[in-house]
Amino acid sequence: MHQVRRVTLQDVADRAGVSLTTASRVVNEGSRRVGPGLAQRVNQAVAELGYTANLQARAVATGQSTMVGVVVHDIADPYFSSIAAGLIEVADARQLLVCMSSTAATEAAEREYVALMRAQRARAVILIGSRTDDTAAREALRAEIAAFTRSGGRAVAVGQDLLGVDTVLPENRAGAAALARALAALGHRRFAVLAGPRSLLTGQDRTNGFRDGLNAWSVSLDPARVVHGDLSRDGGYQSMSEILAAGEPLPDCVFAVSDIMAVGALARLRAAGIDVPGDIALAGFDDISTLRDVYPRLTTVRLPLKRLGEIAARLVLGDDAPQPRVVPVPGEVVLRDSTRPHPPAPRAPATRVPG
Repeated sequence: MHQVRRVTLQDVADRAGVSLTTASRVVNEGSRRVGPGLAQRVNQAVAELGYTANLQARAVATGQSTMVGVVVHDIADPYFSSIAAGLIEVADARQLLVCMSSTAATEAAEREYVALMRAQRARAVILIGSRTDDTAAREALRAEIAAFTRSGGRAVAVGQDLLGVDTVLPENRAGAAALARALAALGHRRFAVLAGPRSLLTGQDRTNGFRDGLNAWSVSLDPARVVHGDLSRDGGYQSMSEILAAGEPLPDCVFAVSDIMAVGALARLRAAGIDVPGDIALAGFDDISTLRDVYPRLTTVRLPLKRLGEIAARLVLGDDAPQPRVVPVPGEVVLRDSTRPHPPAPRAPATRVPG
């Protein structure tokens, strides 16, 4: 049986009439380092010959592949997909292959993925999402990341600064505190919080920050009105059901620690015939893109989600630093129709004292 000879990079260089070094630069690094005329000749030769790079051989030769591993907790949540879109844009511009995995929000699942990326000689891994309060699992993840970086890889996290690597740090607590102060200034006094999973640090940070902001207005948050559930649309629906089942007095305002939970809560309130914001005000956190189609328009804390991904990619693909870098990213309170000013309670009529 006749075996087809594999087209080599030298064949491409010969067809284009350029040196092997020039052909390699165009194929491996893009056309930025050579003139457009030479790049066009090389690319035409690649197309005519049907050349494809041997990525496995390149990984063995250099100790690294062109692969960037990305872990998100829920790709269906626009929070994660928006961040991923930003980092993919940066990776694409550098001709890198992004390998994405949607895992459970646990350090154990992330550790397995980092180990897989180490076996694949990935250039970098990017972990997007909250840490949990499982310290043993977190330390195991740190150890796996350390092994990955010792083998020549780079790592960055988007979330809490707890893994000993470059970190893009959304200012969750400060953003939630600012939101609480803004809602209290609108006249709301009875609050409930849909706090997400009990073990998730982002939910804890946002809940504690919200409590901080209310304290600044001498407004207390009843622990019984802090409900935990899945960080999802259905989790928001179920958590809102628990608030309604607790009975009167209903809260003036409900804060969901993520927009995706707030969307579920809004559906539950609508199913109960409760008007938002006329009967209960509602706020979220993140400002995901799908909020453009939600009515009433949702009050939230805006994070620049795509930019978070861009920053993470540039950290992990740029120059190395002797110490892990932390890039704080603040949120911005955006007041919309779901939280109108709360009318003051009616005052009791004055009684005349006989004189």
